[in-house]
Amino acid sequence: MEMSLSGICRAVREDILQMIYRAGSGHPGASLSAVELLVALYMTGMLRCDPSRPDDPARDRFILSKGHAVPALYSVLCRMGFFAREQLDTLRTLDGLLQGHPRLGITPGIDCSAGSLGQGLSIANGMALAFKRQQLPGRVYCLIGDGEQQEGQIWEAALSAVQLRLSNVCVIVDNNHIQLDGATASVKKMEPIADKWRSFGWNVIGADGHDLADMEAAYRQAAACGDTPSVIIAETVKGKGISFMENSCDWHSNPPTREELNAALAELSRQPAATDRVSANR
Repeated sequence: MEMSLSGICRAVREDILQMIYRAGSGHPGASLSAVELLVALYMTGMLRCDPSRPDDPARDRFILSKGHAVPALYSVLCRMGFFAREQLDTLRTLDGLLQGHPRLGITPGIDCSAGSLGQGLSIANGMALAFKRQQLPGRVYCLIGDGEQQEGQIWEAALSAVQLRLSNVCVIVDNNHIQLDGATASVKKMEPIADKWRSFGWNVIGADGHDLADMEAAYRQAAACGDTPSVIIAETVKGKGISFMENSCDWHSNPPTREELNAALAELSRQPAATDRVSANR
Protein backbone atom coordinates (compact mmCIF):
# COMPACT_ATOMS: atom_id res chain seq x y z
CA MET A 1 0.00 0.00 0.00
CA GLU A 2 1.42 3.36 -1.05
CA MET A 3 1.97 5.79 1.81
CA SER A 4 0.24 9.17 1.67
CA LEU A 5 2.37 12.30 1.69
CA SER A 6 1.17 13.17 5.17
CA GLY A 7 2.11 9.65 6.21
CA ILE A 8 5.55 10.18 4.68
CA CYS A 9 5.93 13.36 6.74
CA ARG A 10 5.21 11.41 9.90
CA ALA A 11 7.67 8.68 8.85
CA VAL A 12 10.34 11.29 8.09
CA ARG A 13 9.91 12.69 11.60
CA GLU A 14 10.38 9.19 13.00
CA ASP A 15 13.56 8.81 10.93
CA ILE A 16 14.91 12.15 12.16
CA LEU A 17 14.44 11.25 15.81
CA GLN A 18 15.90 7.76 15.45
CA MET A 19 18.89 8.93 13.40
CA ILE A 20 19.82 11.65 15.88
CA TYR A 21 19.29 9.32 18.85
CA ARG A 22 21.58 6.67 17.34
CA ALA A 23 24.21 9.27 16.44
CA GLY A 24 24.08 10.83 19.90
CA SER A 25 24.15 14.30 18.34
CA GLY A 26 22.33 16.38 15.77
CA HIS A 27 19.72 19.08 15.36
CA PRO A 28 16.15 17.81 15.86
CA GLY A 29 14.35 21.16 16.10
CA ALA A 30 15.49 22.56 12.75
CA SER A 31 15.05 19.19 11.03
CA LEU A 32 11.49 18.71 12.25
CA SER A 33 10.40 22.18 11.13
CA ALA A 34 11.56 21.54 7.55
CA VAL A 35 9.76 18.23 6.90
CA GLU A 36 6.77 19.46 4.87
CA LEU A 37 8.96 21.95 3.01
CA LEU A 38 11.06 19.06 1.69
CA VAL A 39 8.29 16.51 1.16
CA ALA A 40 6.21 19.00 -0.84
CA LEU A 41 9.24 19.82 -2.98
CA TYR A 42 10.57 16.32 -3.68
CA MET A 43 7.60 14.01 -3.40
CA THR A 44 5.24 15.96 -5.68
CA GLY A 45 7.75 16.19 -8.50
CA MET A 46 8.17 19.94 -8.12
CA LEU A 47 11.94 19.43 -8.01
CA ARG A 48 12.97 17.52 -11.13
CA CYS A 49 15.47 14.83 -10.22
CA ASP A 50 15.93 11.16 -11.00
CA PRO A 51 17.64 8.89 -8.44
CA SER A 52 18.78 6.66 -11.31
CA ARG A 53 20.56 9.66 -12.87
CA PRO A 54 21.79 11.68 -9.88
CA ASP A 55 24.33 13.59 -11.99
CA ASP A 56 22.00 14.57 -14.84
CA PRO A 57 23.23 18.08 -15.78
CA ALA A 58 19.70 19.23 -16.60
CA ARG A 59 18.25 18.27 -13.21
CA ASP A 60 17.00 20.86 -10.76
CA ARG A 61 19.27 21.60 -7.80
CA PHE A 62 18.52 21.82 -4.09
CA ILE A 63 20.76 23.58 -1.59
CA LEU A 64 20.19 23.07 2.12
CA SER A 65 21.90 26.24 3.28
CA LYS A 66 20.77 25.53 6.87
CA GLY A 67 22.88 22.39 6.64
CA HIS A 68 22.38 21.31 10.26
CA ALA A 69 18.82 20.23 9.31
CA VAL A 70 20.20 17.56 7.00
CA PRO A 71 18.60 14.56 8.80
CA ALA A 72 15.28 15.63 7.27
CA LEU A 73 16.85 15.78 3.80
CA TYR A 74 18.55 12.41 4.24
CA SER A 75 15.25 10.76 5.11
CA VAL A 76 13.54 12.28 2.05
CA LEU A 77 16.41 11.34 -0.29
CA CYS A 78 16.33 7.80 1.06
CA ARG A 79 12.58 7.55 0.43
CA MET A 80 13.15 8.91 -3.07
CA GLY A 81 15.54 6.02 -3.72
CA PHE A 82 18.92 7.77 -3.72
CA PHE A 83 20.39 5.28 -1.24
CA ALA A 84 19.40 2.24 0.82
CA ARG A 85 17.48 2.62 4.05
CA GLU A 86 20.20 1.02 6.17
CA GLN A 87 22.38 4.03 5.37
CA LEU A 88 20.24 6.09 7.73
CA ASP A 89 22.12 4.30 10.52
CA THR A 90 25.36 5.97 9.41
CA LEU A 91 24.48 9.55 10.40
CA ARG A 92 27.51 11.33 11.84
CA THR A 93 29.72 8.24 11.74
CA LEU A 94 33.37 8.54 10.73
CA ASP A 95 33.65 7.95 6.97
CA GLY A 96 29.89 7.23 6.84
CA LEU A 97 27.70 8.08 3.86
CA LEU A 98 25.63 10.58 5.87
CA GLN A 99 27.72 13.26 7.49
CA GLY A 100 26.42 15.75 10.04
CA HIS A 101 26.15 18.42 7.34
CA PRO A 102 25.58 17.92 3.59
CA ARG A 103 28.73 16.95 1.72
CA LEU A 104 28.91 17.04 -2.06
CA GLY A 105 30.51 13.99 -3.64
CA ILE A 106 29.79 11.69 -0.71
CA THR A 107 26.01 11.37 -0.46
CA PRO A 108 23.91 10.65 -3.58
CA GLY A 109 21.36 13.40 -4.13
CA ILE A 110 23.34 16.13 -2.37
CA ASP A 111 23.99 19.05 -4.74
CA CYS A 112 26.03 21.28 -2.44
CA SER A 113 28.13 21.04 0.70
CA ALA A 114 26.86 23.21 3.55
CA GLY A 115 27.56 24.04 7.15
CA SER A 116 28.75 27.62 7.42
CA LEU A 117 25.52 29.61 7.40
CA GLY A 118 24.80 32.33 4.86
CA GLN A 119 26.55 30.86 1.82
CA GLY A 120 23.81 28.83 0.16
CA LEU A 121 22.11 31.59 -1.79
CA SER A 122 25.38 32.76 -3.34
CA ILE A 123 26.00 29.21 -4.56
CA ALA A 124 22.40 28.96 -5.81
CA ASN A 125 22.93 32.13 -7.84
CA GLY A 126 25.97 30.63 -9.52
CA MET A 127 24.10 27.45 -10.43
CA ALA A 128 21.10 29.39 -11.72
CA LEU A 129 23.30 31.69 -13.81
CA ALA A 130 25.00 28.64 -15.33
CA PHE A 131 21.58 27.22 -16.25
CA LYS A 132 20.67 30.50 -17.93
CA ARG A 133 23.90 30.75 -19.91
CA GLN A 134 23.71 27.12 -21.02
CA GLN A 135 20.02 27.56 -21.89
CA LEU A 136 19.03 24.71 -19.61
CA PRO A 137 15.61 24.61 -17.92
CA GLY A 138 16.93 23.85 -14.43
CA ARG A 139 15.70 25.60 -11.32
CA VAL A 140 17.59 26.03 -8.05
CA TYR A 141 15.87 25.80 -4.68
CA CYS A 142 17.68 27.07 -1.58
CA LEU A 143 16.37 26.45 1.94
CA ILE A 144 17.59 28.92 4.55
CA GLY A 145 16.79 29.47 8.20
CA ASP A 146 15.14 32.61 9.50
CA GLY A 147 18.08 33.23 11.84
CA GLU A 148 20.40 32.67 8.91
CA GLN A 149 19.05 35.88 7.40
CA GLN A 150 21.14 37.70 10.01
CA GLU A 151 24.15 36.90 7.78
CA GLY A 152 25.04 39.83 5.53
CA GLN A 153 26.00 37.53 2.67
CA ILE A 154 22.33 36.56 2.29
CA TRP A 155 21.43 40.12 1.35
CA GLU A 156 24.41 40.60 -0.97
CA ALA A 157 23.29 37.46 -2.81
CA ALA A 158 19.68 38.68 -2.81
CA LEU A 159 20.75 41.85 -4.62
CA SER A 160 22.78 39.88 -7.16
CA ALA A 161 19.93 37.49 -7.96
CA VAL A 162 17.65 40.38 -8.88
CA GLN A 163 20.27 42.23 -10.91
CA LEU A 164 21.04 39.04 -12.86
CA ARG A 165 17.30 38.33 -13.32
CA LEU A 166 17.63 34.85 -11.90
CA SER A 167 13.97 33.91 -12.08
CA ASN A 168 15.05 30.27 -11.80
CA VAL A 169 16.08 30.77 -8.16
CA CYS A 170 13.63 30.02 -5.35
CA VAL A 171 14.53 30.64 -1.72
CA ILE A 172 12.53 28.96 1.03
CA VAL A 173 12.75 30.62 4.44
CA ASP A 174 12.07 28.15 7.25
CA ASN A 175 10.51 30.82 9.44
CA ASN A 176 10.27 28.98 12.75
CA HIS A 177 11.21 32.05 14.84
CA ILE A 178 13.77 30.17 16.98
CA GLN A 179 17.54 29.95 16.59
CA LEU A 180 20.43 28.45 18.55
CA ASP A 181 20.03 30.34 21.82
CA GLY A 182 16.62 32.00 21.73
CA ALA A 183 13.92 33.63 19.66
CA THR A 184 15.15 35.34 16.51
CA ALA A 185 13.25 38.47 17.58
CA SER A 186 15.38 38.70 20.74
CA VAL A 187 18.73 37.78 19.14
CA LYS A 188 18.41 40.01 16.06
CA LYS A 189 14.93 40.89 14.87
CA MET A 190 14.34 40.14 11.20
CA GLU A 191 10.70 41.15 10.84
CA PRO A 192 9.12 42.36 8.67
CA ILE A 193 10.75 39.63 6.56
CA ALA A 194 8.37 39.88 3.61
CA ASP A 195 8.88 43.64 3.29
CA LYS A 196 12.66 43.23 3.38
CA TRP A 197 12.73 40.70 0.54
CA ARG A 198 10.16 42.69 -1.45
CA SER A 199 12.25 45.85 -1.10
CA PHE A 200 15.18 43.94 -2.63
CA GLY A 201 13.05 43.21 -5.69
CA TRP A 202 12.01 39.62 -4.97
CA ASN A 203 8.68 37.96 -5.71
CA VAL A 204 7.46 37.22 -2.16
CA ILE A 205 5.13 34.31 -1.44
CA GLY A 206 3.72 33.48 1.98
CA ALA A 207 2.83 29.93 2.97
CA ASP A 208 1.92 27.66 5.87
CA GLY A 209 5.08 25.59 6.02
CA HIS A 210 3.30 22.59 7.51
CA ASP A 211 0.47 22.49 4.95
CA LEU A 212 1.51 20.30 2.02
CA ALA A 213 -1.04 21.75 -0.39
CA ASP A 214 -0.09 25.31 0.55
CA MET A 215 3.59 24.55 0.00
CA GLU A 216 2.97 22.89 -3.37
CA ALA A 217 0.93 25.91 -4.46
CA ALA A 218 3.75 28.21 -3.34
CA TYR A 219 6.31 26.23 -5.35
CA ARG A 220 4.08 26.38 -8.43
CA GLN A 221 3.62 30.12 -8.01
CA ALA A 222 7.38 30.59 -7.77
CA ALA A 223 7.98 28.51 -10.90
CA ALA A 224 5.43 30.59 -12.81
CA CYS A 225 7.23 33.87 -12.09
CA GLY A 226 9.43 34.52 -15.10
CA ASP A 227 10.72 37.98 -14.21
CA THR A 228 12.38 37.84 -10.80
CA PRO A 229 13.66 35.33 -8.24
CA SER A 230 11.07 34.15 -5.72
CA VAL A 231 11.18 33.67 -1.98
CA ILE A 232 8.68 31.56 -0.08
CA ILE A 233 8.35 32.65 3.54
CA ALA A 234 7.13 29.44 5.15
CA GLU A 235 5.68 29.83 8.62
CA THR A 236 6.83 26.82 10.63
CA VAL A 237 7.22 25.55 14.18
CA LYS A 238 10.62 24.50 15.46
CA GLY A 239 10.42 20.89 16.64
CA LYS A 240 7.08 20.44 14.83
CA GLY A 241 5.18 17.27 15.72
CA ILE A 242 6.73 16.62 19.14
CA SER A 243 4.95 18.64 21.81
CA PHE A 244 7.89 18.85 24.24
CA MET A 245 10.24 19.96 21.45
CA GLU A 246 8.05 22.57 19.80
CA ASN A 247 9.02 26.26 20.01
CA SER A 248 12.06 25.54 22.18
CA CYS A 249 15.70 26.41 21.53
CA ASP A 250 16.61 23.61 23.97
CA TRP A 251 16.13 21.18 21.07
CA HIS A 252 18.23 23.06 18.58
CA SER A 253 21.15 20.66 18.94
CA ASN A 254 20.34 18.14 21.68
CA PRO A 255 19.68 14.46 20.95
CA PRO A 256 16.80 12.74 22.76
CA THR A 257 17.37 10.17 25.47
CA ARG A 258 15.89 6.70 25.03
CA GLU A 259 12.91 7.73 27.18
CA GLU A 260 12.40 10.94 25.20
CA LEU A 261 12.70 9.05 21.91
CA ASN A 262 10.06 6.55 22.99
CA ALA A 263 7.74 9.34 24.11
CA ALA A 264 8.21 11.22 20.84
CA LEU A 265 7.60 8.13 18.68
CA ALA A 266 4.50 7.29 20.70
CA GLU A 267 3.19 10.83 20.19
CA LEU A 268 3.76 10.60 16.44
CA SER A 269 1.95 7.25 16.29
CA ARG A 270 -1.17 8.86 17.78
CA GLN A 271 -1.31 11.65 15.23
CA PRO A 272 -3.97 11.07 12.56
CA ALA A 273 -2.86 11.11 8.94
CA ALA A 274 -4.37 14.09 7.16
CA THR A 275 -6.09 13.77 3.80
CA ASP A 276 -3.58 14.78 1.14
CA ARG A 277 -4.61 17.55 -1.23
CA VAL A 278 -1.44 17.58 -3.29
CA SER A 279 -0.45 15.98 -6.56
CA ALA A 280 1.76 13.07 -5.55
CA ASN A 281 3.62 12.46 -8.79
CA ARG A 282 5.95 9.76 -7.54
